[in-house]
Amino acid sequence: MLLFLFGSKDGLVRALLARARSEELTFVTTLSDDAELVSRAHAIWSWLAAADHAPLLGLWTEAYARSLLDHDGPWTGFARETVEDWLALLSRDSDTQHATLILAVLRGAMLDLLATGDRQRTTAAVELALSHESRRVRDQSPRSR
Repeated sequence: MLLFLFGSKDGLVRALLARARSEELTFVTTLSDDAELVSRAHAIWSWLAAADHAPLLGLWTEAYARSLLDHDGPWTGFARETVEDWLALLSRDSDTQHATLILAVLRGAMLDLLATGDRQRTTAAVELALSHESRRVRDQSPRSR
């Protein structure tokens, strides 16, 4: 039946990855366009840290890793596409360097959370990183000078 619906095992994997990406992008559309980088990052972390998203994020992690190692499978380009998706969201009001930094923090904390289940520690680390970013933005604003 699956072969009929998806044409091949690779077709099934591509459909699952498209579904996972669709769920992520659906969440992204709920974020306010005028929210600042740190506010969006807080919302993203809340979504990433939600226990019911762990299975989806486990699939995402596997596809991301496979996309880096095997360039001919159904996950080809998956890692690059997800980085581009998240950077587009995060860099709306900031430069790409800071968006990349926040993306690295979120992705690293997510991987650590998936590996350990330690939501308290990983959330504290994300909060610390975002407080530093918030302070950097505040210190650079024209009002603080």
